[in-house]
Amino acid sequence: TRYSFFDKKDYVSSHQTRQNAGGTQRGLECPEERDYYPYWEPTLQGPYDAKYQRTPWIDAAYLGDTSNCRTVFKNSFNQNKKYRCVLDGARDYGKSIHEEGCTAEGGKWVSFESYLEVLEKVDTEEDCNKVAADNEVNQVVWRPLRSDSDEAKCIVKAPRPFCGRAATTRNNHLGNALTNPLYSSRFNLRLPHFPSGDTKRCVLRVRYNITTGDYDPKNTFADSNGDASPVTNDPTINILGDGDELGLTLAINTAQFGRTFQDRSHIFKVVPRTDAMAGQFLHNLNVRGQRGNIVQNYPSVEYDFV
Repeated sequence: TRYSFFDKKDYVSSHQTRQNAGGTQRGLECPEERDYYPYWEPTLQGPYDAKYQRTPWIDAAYLGDTSNCRTVFKNSFNQNKKYRCVLDGARDYGKSIHEEGCTAEGGKWVSFESYLEVLEKVDTEEDCNKVAADNEVNQVVWRPLRSDSDEAKCIVKAPRPFCGRAATTRNNHLGNALTNPLYSSRFNLRLPHFPSGDTKRCVLRVRYNITTGDYDPKNTFADSNGDASPVTNDPTINILGDGDELGLTLAINTAQFGRTFQDRSHIFKVVPRTDAMAGQFLHNLNVRGQRGNIVQNYPSVEYDFV
């Protein structure tokens, strides 16, 4: 199903989720893809364009419960195909997220390839295999971008995402994390290698997921909707017991359980090295925070170099 537990309404659109029941959409994002990870469909931002090569979302890192790493690796679109129900028409897709439902809609169950880039100048399988043999960083393959096409291309696959523990901090703490040495919370991102040497325009998206302990998040599914929900909005409980009754209403909004927040405002370019940079170690100096003291800047931090 496309909806999550304790929803009273069966959502049939990817615009609606449990925490976004109104289907509010910002920019060109897919609210459903934003709120659920790993997502079950291709994260393509549009049809393939040889000039601009808009890629799917590439998973860089999963920081959290490391017991989920196997699931992350198995379901990341970086190196695993994703399927979608394709109907007649260039941009027509069915609502089904499984093959049986797609067949019932009269659609084709099509697999899509994720890619870091497509080497358009490499136009034969032989030449693509040579690139693959000389490349020690990327997996390079010769295959179609989707299973309903016979047009093969030289595809540079994205690397497997990093999976590890996030730094430990106090709740709502904006200072240093519990690390040695004492740094602020951070992740050292290894920039991908682009065999083409072309300049790439990139958007970095950071998602923060709050996992709740009010129900079993790994074993609660869509069959716990409606009356079967383990939690309800503003429940009234008896705080006395032993035959006495005194109802107390709890201020609970189930849409706030297990939420996902997102920041996708980080835009940058990856440019090829110049001849003068060859063999040199490059330092990327940036600033964080904003002007003012910590009280004025909250919830941001004061200016600093990173």
